[in-house]
Amino acid sequence: MPTADDLAPVRSSMGRGFDVLSALADLLPGSPAGATVQDVAQALGRERSQVSRTLSALADQGLVVRGDDQRYRLGWGWYAAAQDLTDRRMRATGLEILDELASSVGEACFLGVLQGDSTLTIVESIPAGSRMIGSWLGRAYPAFCSDAGQAVLWDASDDEVRSVFARTSFTSPGPNAPASADDFLDRLRKARERGYAIVDQEAEPGLYSVSAPVWDFRGEAAAAVQIVGERRTLQPRTAELATACVAAADALSAALGAPGDRRGSPGTH
Repeated sequence: MPTADDLAPVRSSMGRGFDVLSALADLLPGSPAGATVQDVAQALGRERSQVSRTLSALADQGLVVRGDDQRYRLGWGWYAAAQDLTDRRMRATGLEILDELASSVGEACFLGVLQGDSTLTIVESIPAGSRMIGSWLGRAYPAFCSDAGQAVLWDASDDEVRSVFARTSFTSPGPNAPASADDFLDRLRKARERGYAIVDQEAEPGLYSVSAPVWDFRGEAAAAVQIVGERRTLQPRTAELATACVAAADALSAALGAPGDRRGSPGTH
């Protein structure tokens, strides 16, 4: 069995690799064509030869790409690995956070992602006292009127939102459902100003929810935390529930490596 001393060089090597990847990622916004070995070495304050060896090893693994001009960029392998880690962490950490949230507010809580023009529930936590019947895991619902719809499209441009709903039929059992993409956009703008979304009888009569976006390592809205229940029970608690919902979304965002400026209290997004 390997000892701690045996594993130390491996950990050290992994640490150097992550440091170099992080430095390269930080340099790229100012150098879209890529960064040189010297650029990375200066950013880290390390010997050029050491950084060169690390970059070569990362290139062999497909995590970085070296161009003919000897400049390095992040490779697709890095993005794929990061996305896979994000998805796994979103589910694992998301369940922990939703369990805490559901326990504290006493209502059903969900984590949803965008899938086409629908939202898909990937994590849920339903407390014993909740009147929510059945499970929503793996079930999709039209995004224009779903509890997560506004939050998962939080950072989308108007044109992107219209593209998502280009073939959507705006029909819903809910009496307050948006009637068009422009109607949805108007509600989304108000939600952004508020710092959280309110979906009031848009999916079905008597159903009410608050939701907030979850941000990933790229600073993009990747999911939505939702608190869902009966309108007569939740509406009077809107401010309280919104504060708890945003805090839960921010905690999950932090676990996904989201930039700090993407997180905050209601009204600050």
